[in-house]
Amino acid sequence: MFVHIIADYGTGDPAFAEVTQRLLMALPTAQIHTLSVPPFSTLATGFWLAQLGLNPGSGDRLLYHNCAPRQDDPEARQDNEGEGLTYALLPNGVKVVGVNAGYTLSFIKDHAKVLQMVNVSRGGSQFRSRDVFPPAAAAIAKADFSLLGDPLMPDQIPDVPLDRIAWVDGYGNIKTTIPAHTLHLEPEAKIVVRIGDVVSDAVYSDGSFKVAEGTLAFAPGSSGWLSSAGGEPVRWIELFLRGGNAWERFGRPRINQSVTRLA
Repeated sequence: MFVHIIADYGTGDPAFAEVTQRLLMALPTAQIHTLSVPPFSTLATGFWLAQLGLNPGSGDRLLYHNCAPRQDDPEARQDNEGEGLTYALLPNGVKVVGVNAGYTLSFIKDHAKVLQMVNVSRGGSQFRSRDVFPPAAAAIAKADFSLLGDPLMPDQIPDVPLDRIAWVDGYGNIKTTIPAHTLHLEPEAKIVVRIGDVVSDAVYSDGSFKVAEGTLAFAPGSSGWLSSAGGEPVRWIELFLRGGNAWERFGRPRINQSVTRLA
């Protein structure tokens, strides 16, 4: 079994080692890969759940995610209670177990064949992804569904917010939630893009490397998956500065910031 742990613990945080250790108690032969998203970034969590879950990979795959800002209730917490645990089954058989918070399930909600709550405690520990959730995730990974509870309806989950930054990769390319199919621009069309207080000229391209060195491209990127209807692939627009760093050009914007095309 291949297990992705997607969480906002921080790159290199020993929390990943602690959670891995607990999961391996119940799944001793699993191969575990960890992916860190920024603190409280449910948008990035949801984006990577879809990118890793809906694309080709090992058939025996579990995505275990924890990004729980505990923003479902502004009042003081009792016993560290937070958002509830959920289970989703994707069309390719991939199992997804993790906290339903913010946009974590937004990208996959229309793809999931099953969406259900998992009957485990919502409290009991500040570190629920280590102390409370792993036995339930491991049971589901092994096809024990005895802990599944009420169904979760897609309309109970927020839609993907459009025109936002979803991720910034190691090259400074900015992955957005602008669906490429919604744009009707001619290749090499000149546009203006704004993120925060920074405005930059850009060129629309149907392939990022079809621009000159030093040019900011606004183009369908490398991320996406088949639509829930099974038709054309969904691809997301990226901002790509050939020979440079788009993230630096825009002043190092945060994930979830708005991306506006001015012209």
